[in-house]
Amino acid sequence: MRKSEHKGILTKNKRPEKNLLLDLKKRNSGRGSDGRITVRHKGGGVKKLYRIIDFGQEKMGKKGKVIALEYDPYRTSFITLVEYEDNTKRYRIAPHDIKIGDEIICDEQVSLKTGNRTKIRHIPVGTMVYEVELEPSLGGKIVRSAGSGAKVLAQEGRFTNIQMPSGEVRKVLSECYASIGMVSFPEWRYVVIGKAGRSRLRGIRPSVRGTAMNPVDHPHGGGEGRQPIGLKYPKTPWGKHALGVKTRKKKWTDKYILSRRKKNK
Repeated sequence: MRKSEHKGILTKNKRPEKNLLLDLKKRNSGRGSDGRITVRHKGGGVKKLYRIIDFGQEKMGKKGKVIALEYDPYRTSFITLVEYEDNTKRYRIAPHDIKIGDEIICDEQVSLKTGNRTKIRHIPVGTMVYEVELEPSLGGKIVRSAGSGAKVLAQEGRFTNIQMPSGEVRKVLSECYASIGMVSFPEWRYVVIGKAGRSRLRGIRPSVRGTAMNPVDHPHGGGEGRQPIGLKYPKTPWGKHALGVKTRKKKWTDKYILSRRKKNK
């Protein structure tokens, strides 16, 4: 099922809110400042407008009513259009099972209801959360993709332990905010692109096998007809190990990781 075919859930004949749209600068097709391709397989794609999302606590203490559930071309999940008591509207990431007419609120103390947002220290152990902050008042940075959710494992002083969707366990400052529930559209993982044209409309250009290239273009290239790569291990186009190499760079949040994610067997 395509995301755009979720007609039973999305609001019908709803145009996006004009004052919450942004026309981003045209994509550079994966090229850097010198015009050279730095990220391969990018280019083309249909024109799309960015929806300005409230990831933080802009409307603290004000009740909001969900008036629409919409598609967002820039993210995998759906988004909700929320109208607040002061008659202003904001887009927010839609949690799973949210319905039009539901009321949500962001405050210090809230009821344990899907879509509500509060400090993570007030959320009971075992609750699923999403849109979690890494630093207080900077807005939700993690757990924002379709169908994802983190579980609150323990409250320990200044920190709260949460289990990420990957299985990684990390500490988050208890003063950080998080939304209750899971992100909408968990079926996204089962979406099949189906044809090359759909991939091109999404801005993804074709990828070519290294063995189909010439030796000058790829370490796997060359030879008459079909040939093995002729190497002890697969290489990237730039000659580095392609498999089994850790690529994660050291980040300032590494000190908060209690246990790494488990590798898939």
